[in-house]
Amino acid sequence: MHSAQPIVLILGASSVLIVKTGVSYFSAGHSARMEWKDIVAKLQPVNQTGLSLVARDFLEPSRDQLKLEPDEIWSLVGGWEGLKRMRANADIMLALAAYTQRWNFEEGVIVGERMRRDALKLHRAVRHIQLHTRPAVMRFLPKRYWFNVPFEVHEVASAYYLMRQRLLALYETSHSGLYPALAASI
Repeated sequence: MHSAQPIVLILGASSVLIVKTGVSYFSAGHSARMEWKDIVAKLQPVNQTGLSLVARDFLEPSRDQLKLEPDEIWSLVGGWEGLKRMRANADIMLALAAYTQRWNFEEGVIVGERMRRDALKLHRAVRHIQLHTRPAVMRFLPKRYWFNVPFEVHEVASAYYLMRQRLLALYETSHSGLYPALAASI
């Protein structure tokens, strides 16, 4: 009986992954058929200055690697509202990358895949933050898990930052006419 439990867990996790992948694929395909202005209009504002500061602190280490405190990191990314907006914008940025395949298929596919991987990291980190900060869960988790939250916020910020940079670079080289409007919106 006990030997069947890992198999059931693996099958359950695989099923969830397949469903999520299918939903993501369908959603990206639907967005790619929308008009460009309609996709861009869905973007929600984020504190880009604070986000860049947190992301670059994570991605570009310096001698003073402990300059940002956890509360400051949380504030710079906009707290829960900022995390929600980044999660929603990640999916929209994927649709904008898919849109470029109309005029630059090869680069659009490759950059889109890189961005998709960044988006997976972002979504995973947000789920972990949600899990680790629920009061009902926090009571049962060892204290070491509480310390993971700032690291997860760094991962969200860095994944979002990379997605934004990749998307802007893609538009700058692929469709410079749309680049200024995208840069102003994102």
